[in-house]
Amino acid sequence: MVDVQNVYYTTRQAFSRNFDYNKFWSQATSGRQVVKAIAYAVDRGDRKQKEFQSILRAIGFEVKLKPFIQRSDGSAKGDWDVGITIDALEYAPEADVVVLVSGDGDFAILVDKLRVDKGKRVEVYGVESLTANALIEAASEYHPIAGDLLLG
Repeated sequence: MVDVQNVYYTTRQAFSRNFDYNKFWSQATSGRQVVKAIAYAVDRGDRKQKEFQSILRAIGFEVKLKPFIQRSDGSAKGDWDVGITIDALEYAPEADVVVLVSGDGDFAILVDKLRVDKGKRVEVYGVESLTANALIEAASEYHPIAGDLLLG
């Protein structure tokens, strides 16, 4: 489960670089059978974004899109927290390990539920300086996004 907006903005903010989805896929799936891999993104409808979505599909992700909503006050909405949570709970029974790519502390409750109540191993990938401590602590294993998980 990849929170595309979160990983994009956190890697740009912390490193001025982009996340390497190919390296991540190799690392996260090594020696494992993938039950479901979903990348959650906001769709602005531009060509570059459509190309990126095609790359994600070619790697092996199902891409779920939510329309970009610009509010009248200029702020934007495009949050996938509920969708990620529902899918994680739906697919968890089929998996031994759930992998979440996000630093969003709102997911700490989900990760704790999957680990404690559902008996799942939950691995979290996030930019260390921008990942909520509650999420790191809730995870079975935390992988900081840095170095070889970044492009360029």
